[in-house]
Amino acid sequence: MNTDFLQYYHRIRSKQKREALFWSLGLAVLYLGAGRVAEFSLYTVWTSIPHFFDYLAETLPNLHWQVLFANGSTKGSLAYWGYRLPIQLPLIWETIQLAFAATLFSTFAAVILAFLAAKNTHRLTSLRLAIRTLAAFFRTMPELAWAVMFVMAFGIGVIPGFLALALHTIGSLTKLFYESIETASNKPVRGLSACGATPLQIMRFGLWPQVKPVFLSYSFMRLEINFRQSTILGLVGAGGIGQELMTNIKLDRYDQVSMTLLLIIVVVSLLDYLSGELRKRVVEGKQ
Repeated sequence: MNTDFLQYYHRIRSKQKREALFWSLGLAVLYLGAGRVAEFSLYTVWTSIPHFFDYLAETLPNLHWQVLFANGSTKGSLAYWGYRLPIQLPLIWETIQLAFAATLFSTFAAVILAFLAAKNTHRLTSLRLAIRTLAAFFRTMPELAWAVMFVMAFGIGVIPGFLALALHTIGSLTKLFYESIETASNKPVRGLSACGATPLQIMRFGLWPQVKPVFLSYSFMRLEINFRQSTILGLVGAGGIGQELMTNIKLDRYDQVSMTLLLIIVVVSLLDYLSGELRKRVVEGKQ
């Protein structure tokens, strides 16, 4: 008995090793082939990466301990480094508002579309396929591409950024939401159907209590993503702190590049922490 088991075990292990070696070699060939087609060169990366650190070194502020807390007209002071804070702080607040507004609008729209796109909510196959196709189109186009098109249509400002974030978020959340609805338990649905409940009542009392925590969790996660994306959209003129970052880079204001990046990092960290705590309170019920 033990001998047969050992032989079976060694045979299976040998098969697993052969398959692992085969797939590893196949992936390595595909990786190298893709790099060759894309003209990716490790030598170029190795020789050019010091220039990246040189640029980072240029963005560091030239602070002096002797005048660190002097007024804004003194070079080497913190006040001199942050002389554009009266401009940058409102832009950071604008970016937060942009991300929050786009997420809130998209969440409401995605909830409605998800219930119409789920297989277990109704039998209108044509409507379900149309919504899924539309959602796939929205999320296939990256936010940056949407922003470029809307900037050309509406001009520079927050409207292109809002529309770009909203469309991509609707596409992403709709898919996540209707998949959550389809994996919900069918027992409450059958019970309500047996009692003569309408389709709307089944969605409200049979499915919504099951998927609400998942919807909230995905929405909080998307809020964090949208703030990061909104900083990138500003690079193409879609408003927010990203536009300030792009201006500083173009004008070679290296110290203000570092200040802008520092503000973005601080706000992203705070937003991650606050959304995580809020998610624990709302979704997990923690005090």
